[in-house]
Amino acid sequence: TLLIRRPLLAAGGTAAVLFGGGDVLAQQAFEKRGRNHDYARTARLTFYGGASNQIAFPLAKLFAGVIFSVCMTRWYSFLNSLKFATPRRALAARVALDQLVLTPVAVPFFYGSMSILEGKPHEAIDRIRAVYFSTLVRNWGVFLPMQILNFAIVPPHLRFVFVSAVSLFWNAYLSASNAANARQVRRDAEKELVEVV
Repeated sequence: TLLIRRPLLAAGGTAAVLFGGGDVLAQQAFEKRGRNHDYARTARLTFYGGASNQIAFPLAKLFAGVIFSVCMTRWYSFLNSLKFATPRRALAARVALDQLVLTPVAVPFFYGSMSILEGKPHEAIDRIRAVYFSTLVRNWGVFLPMQILNFAIVPPHLRFVFVSAVSLFWNAYLSASNAANARQVRRDAEKELVEVV
């Protein structure tokens, strides 16, 4: 299958569709934007999800190796390569590494990447500070049980796809959270500017 022969290409396409789809879901179902859909926002989320050195996005070479699909494909390859004495130890170690090593880094990476892709890198630190802990806790609530299932029963070459499928609604949450957080950071900055003047 494509997942085995070309894992970065398959993962990139899957993640691009699911991140873009998550944003469409966020804008239309949660935010009720209708015809005021922010297509640039959808494009940013799609790019974040799918950019890899094997997909022809104009900026892909800039982000090669650091955007979601490439990172996650390599992360799962690493986790799958680890050897353990028993299946239970393998499950516990993989879930712990995923949730206690990767997730605390992935959350600020997402919000920082969105700030940069929006052309507002100066907002990255404030955005991350505002939502880091709440996003991390919500992530654990969704992905801790999901990763237990993933590492316990899903074949290794399908783990990224399983996570991506579950992620559709998580991506919608991230998109809505990022948009709301960006608006709040801008309001706070404008308020501080008015107070200074």
